[in-house]
Amino acid sequence: MALDKIITHWDFGFKGEMIAPRGKVLLGETEGGVDPYHMLFGALASCFYATFLSIAQKKKIHFEQATVEVSGRKKEVGEVRTLEHVDLKLTVTHPSDTKQIIQCAELGTRFCSIHETISRVAFIKLEVCFQ
Repeated sequence: MALDKIITHWDFGFKGEMIAPRGKVLLGETEGGVDPYHMLFGALASCFYATFLSIAQKKKIHFEQATVEVSGRKKEVGEVRTLEHVDLKLTVTHPSDTKQIIQCAELGTRFCSIHETISRVAFIKLEVCFQ
């Protein structure tokens, strides 16, 4: 699968913007800017949710809405301090089948390419909650 490209523009400091095929994101110390790990966590949340949703739709499982929360911590030692642990929390409101939602979420972690990439350097814990 071919990937789209993005372009980033920066001033001499850490203020910039990312231009993607369908939009822009403010970066760094720009007012309203997003930091690198926030972008990584956002990419994980977005990829995981898209994968989870695709599986739920194929299984004809319905829900009102969902929230994905991602947090993590870096390793304390090492020249390059990569991620050590990531918490991925999916909260689903009014699901038609809670057991199937849990299964869809577990499958979502297996088939999300960004989850797979991050899991090569960090332990990722999935939590599924219902409202």
